[in-house]
Amino acid sequence: MTPPEDAPPPEAALPGSGAPPSETAPPPAAAGSEAAGPEAAGPEAAGPEAAGPEAAGPVANVVAAAVVVVLGAAAFAGALTLGMGSAAEPGPGLWPALVSAALVVLGLVLALRARRTDDAERFSRTSLLVIAAVATMAVFVAVIGVVGFEIPAAVLAFVWLRFLGRESWRMSIVVSLALTVVFYALFVGALDVTIPHLF
Repeated sequence: MTPPEDAPPPEAALPGSGAPPSETAPPPAAAGSEAAGPEAAGPEAAGPEAAGPEAAGPVANVVAAAVVVVLGAAAFAGALTLGMGSAAEPGPGLWPALVSAALVVLGLVLALRARRTDDAERFSRTSLLVIAAVATMAVFVAVIGVVGFEIPAAVLAFVWLRFLGRESWRMSIVVSLALTVVFYALFVGALDVTIPHLF
């Protein structure tokens, strides 16, 4: 019998290859296909994460400057209650007053440059953490004249480490107490700075 005329001829296997005649190599990938990865698609395919944070407008810049000025003024008022002293014997409120005055000046400079500043970011949760840090510093300056600096310093360091820095409870307690002891030994014991203290 003769085979049917419409049957396809069998494919010959290549010499030296163990592959069956019916198996063929897959076609090569086309140039510029998806095998090149997401990098070849350009910056548009990277998603919204590739774009930078949205810039703040002039109103947000003025609000930020006003917050700095208000906090600096409040801290300055608290520093005045501690006593400024004299040039020969500076009082406990001298350095806090200088730092607070610098905050007020910086806030005014930020307000003057509010319309020309285009690299400031819009307010976020991180911005609120910065405001909380400055606010707690102002409270610290206001209360050290009443209860001394030891307890407020330990509490301030603990709040910054635990709630703003997200450190562990043990780390926050140990570091805050250690910082208070170091500051006491340096300013009260070694330098004999006249700051309010309990011991």
